Amino acid sequence: MLRTGHQPTAVDELAEVSAPSAGVRIRHLSHGFIGPDGDHVAAVDDFSLAVPRGKFVSIIGPSGCGKTTVLNVVAGLEPLQTGEVSVLGKPARAGRPEVSTSFARDALLPWRNAIENVALPLELRGVPRKERHERAVEMLNLVGLGHAARSYRGQLSQGMRQRVALARALVSPPRLLLLDEPFAALDSQTRVLVQGELLRLLQSGADAVTTLMVTHDLAEAIALSDTVVLMGRRPGSVKAVFDIDLPRPRDAVALRSDHRFTGLYERIWQSLAEEVQL
Repeated sequence: MLRTGHQPTAVDELAEVSAPSAGVRIRHLSHGFIGPDGDHVAAVDDFSLAVPRGKFVSIIGPSGCGKTTVLNVVAGLEPLQTGEVSVLGKPARAGRPEVSTSFARDALLPWRNAIENVALPLELRGVPRKERHERAVEMLNLVGLGHAARSYRGQLSQGMRQRVALARALVSPPRLLLLDEPFAALDSQTRVLVQGELLRLLQSGADAVTTLMVTHDLAEAIALSDTVVLMGRRPGSVKAVFDIDLPRPRDAVALRSDHRFTGLYERIWQSLAEEVQL
């Protein structure tokens, strides 16, 4: 289902999920930066979104529209300037153990091997060494890197580093998962396979993980999400909301040949193309 409208209508629809039932709730977020010439640059304007607990929501839009800015505010990595942001019922802040992030840059510690990097969140929570080691190996196997468990950052390709970072984000496991182009460094075949493993993990958990993802890959957004939110050009706000009414569980590979998938892709692309025209 497609829901569109001018910004006030979109705000009302997207904010209708109450705070207690929302994993993430954003109301009237506006955010800007100081540009190179000293002028204020508006990145996000009056952005509102509610991500229900246990749901997977993706944000797409043209480059520079403020997608990552929204995610950084939710993660507590950017200070809130204007509006309201609630994360798992509390104000957004960095360092919460129930919130995991996997961003476009892997940020692996070069003096730790893959196992030690993945196990870091568990180590910080005081999980015994044997248990965190076993969990880290399980996550590395999930992303196809069990053979590289003892390798260091400098011995891994960029795509392998990105998979280690994703394994680290999933090891806890989190209540809220924030993803910023987590598969961007992967080749096309590995990308689809890892997406499938992520789907399997999220769909098999007893407690559903709330996920908010930023991506430029429309097929990826449709395959993984319950809802796709389209942002317009900078300063970014909500242009349209698409309900992805594809049944779960999903197969990330087989799904792409489903006529329902291709129909959604065509409809969303029509709206996205209006924003990315040069």
